[in-house]
Amino acid sequence: MSAGRHRMRSKIPGAAVAASALALVVVAAGSWFGYRELVQPSCSGQIQLTVAVASELAPAVDDAATQWVEDGAAVGGTCIAVNVTASDPVEVAAVVAAKHGAVLAGVGQAPGTAVAPDVWIPDSSTWLLRLKKDATAFAPTNGASIARSPVVVAMPEPIATRLGWPNAKLGWNDLLNQVNSSKPLRTGIVEPTRDAAGLSGLLSLATAAGGDQQRQIGALRALATGRSALRNDLLARFPTSKDPTAIASGLGAAALSEEDVIEYNSKQPPVPLAALYLDPAPAPLDYPFAVLPGIDPDKAAAARVLYELLTTSSFRDRLAAQALRAPDGNWGKGFAAPQGAPSPAGGPPTAPSTGGTAAGGLDADSIDRVVSSWSIATQTGRMLAVIDVSGSMKAEVPSANNRSREEVTVEAARRGLGLFDDSWSIGLWTFSTNLVGNRDYRQLVDIGPLSSNRGKLESALSTIRPSSGDTGLYDTMLAAYEEVQEDWQAGRVNSVVLFTDGKNEDADGISQATLLAELKKRADPERPVQVILIGIGDEVSKAELESITKVTGGGAFVAKNPTEISGIFLRAIALRPPAPR
Repeated sequence: MSAGRHRMRSKIPGAAVAASALALVVVAAGSWFGYRELVQPSCSGQIQLTVAVASELAPAVDDAATQWVEDGAAVGGTCIAVNVTASDPVEVAAVVAAKHGAVLAGVGQAPGTAVAPDVWIPDSSTWLLRLKKDATAFAPTNGASIARSPVVVAMPEPIATRLGWPNAKLGWNDLLNQVNSSKPLRTGIVEPTRDAAGLSGLLSLATAAGGDQQRQIGALRALATGRSALRNDLLARFPTSKDPTAIASGLGAAALSEEDVIEYNSKQPPVPLAALYLDPAPAPLDYPFAVLPGIDPDKAAAARVLYELLTTSSFRDRLAAQALRAPDGNWGKGFAAPQGAPSPAGGPPTAPSTGGTAAGGLDADSIDRVVSSWSIATQTGRMLAVIDVSGSMKAEVPSANNRSREEVTVEAARRGLGLFDDSWSIGLWTFSTNLVGNRDYRQLVDIGPLSSNRGKLESALSTIRPSSGDTGLYDTMLAAYEEVQEDWQAGRVNSVVLFTDGKNEDADGISQATLLAELKKRADPERPVQVILIGIGDEVSKAELESITKVTGGGAFVAKNPTEISGIFLRAIALRPPAPR
């Protein structure tokens, strides 16, 4: 593995472009019928097929395409130009999300000039699942795996040996215990909202924690102290000397791909990395071949044949040269498996590879929950939570053992509170109509640091009960916005999060037009206040809620089933933009 290929995976601006390769490839509709049937003396015309490939896989894809061209490949007299570009998956994900009107937590905005490719081969199907979750119109075809790299826990060999490597069989529970111990292992992670191997490791840790929220939060925060935005930055934190002090002070463990470990060790560092294949095996990097929606039929036909080219047995050896396995887990000639690497053993398969099934066992909702929990546990902010206590909140929720909407909402707020660390500042109001004289809202806890407010908030949440009033939404919304804006703090996301199960029903309050005019007048781009509105049940008007967030920024979400509130609350907080500086 060359150092240059690894740099293509970094977030260095322009690195992916500098690593681009252009191959003129001739393809046509239909399946792969054998190489000789695709060779013709000449071709005419040209269809441009753009292919964005994860950087570590791009050389193999480009080499296969280039070889085909050099041998004079042509089909039906039509030439296809395939532009193979090494691309960071997070950057392509941002482009695709923007095209479909979605925003992925932690991914950020795509450059205004960026264009989605025709075919995308990211490092993991988790990218496709996250996009499908937030962009319902996103429907790529194919999606089968063309390569594989297991996700491992990379650990300096001296530390791994102390834990019993390579003889002891370790699991994710063992690692979780190490992370949460009184003398925790120094762990790191590449930002999992932007890195598939980091996300895979985080999913495995969350599964190991089970329903123990405090155990999971402890792991999230331990990892957060050692997180890196760039993979190369994380790798640079492993010890570079055999001195015990250097090993003790360096990075002790991180979720990376098998390919990362092989490449790192190929440079013969003073302290090699062990690859720990923990039980149960986390979701591997599976490199799905995704044909993006909206391409024309000629390009789609070209993509089908390109896929067939990348599933031949000869492609397996090209993968091995990049320290990657075939989709079935086997590997080709020259693959240097790390010590302890699980079977299947290397060698040619009994039949030509036909690709593999991507995303096996992955669940979009589980990914969403873990990504949201991570985003909340690792960011800081200032928030006023406002909870509806109108009479309709007494309604029972059959799917929650007939608990009231109020009880379900308060429980969601309580669980969310557990994810915020003491760096957050949070306050709590309730609202209905005429709660305090003619005022529609009651201030239960002023906005303040959780280091001193956590107990007050827990106690206040326990006192919340529905009233007999209506929904004084507009007066409350304006007052809450003004409250957060008054003591606005730089370096944080300042926000209002309001839960309601109805429309505005306050005949004595301000009108919708007045609310919007007042919010527009108060909005200050230098001191933005994000508004997150979470509607509960069927009586909410999403259009009414969206009319507010269009002025303030933020987002409106509706939980038709109140039991969905907790998940929606987490997603809403996680999707907030970075705090202004």
